[in-house]
Amino acid sequence: MDSVFKALSDGTRREILNLLKKKDMSVTEINKHFPITMASLSHHLDILKKANLVIAERQGQYIFYSLNISVFEEVMKIFLSFFK
Repeated sequence: MDSVFKALSDGTRREILNLLKKKDMSVTEINKHFPITMASLSHHLDILKKANLVIAERQGQYIFYSLNISVFEEVMKIFLSFFK
């Protein structure tokens, strides 16, 4: 769970997750929304993958990213337990 909180602690990664809420995206599509290099974006995506917050799936020569909804549900349960 520590890796999830580490991943969520960065604003760029949170914005990537917000984009992926709308639709699955390739790295190129995601990169259009940020003024960062592809290397930096790959680093952020790697952290999100290690935290199991996103799923990467190769389709031809592109890798598409999508949200891992089950991990989000688990994180929400933890947050809600603090407010009971």
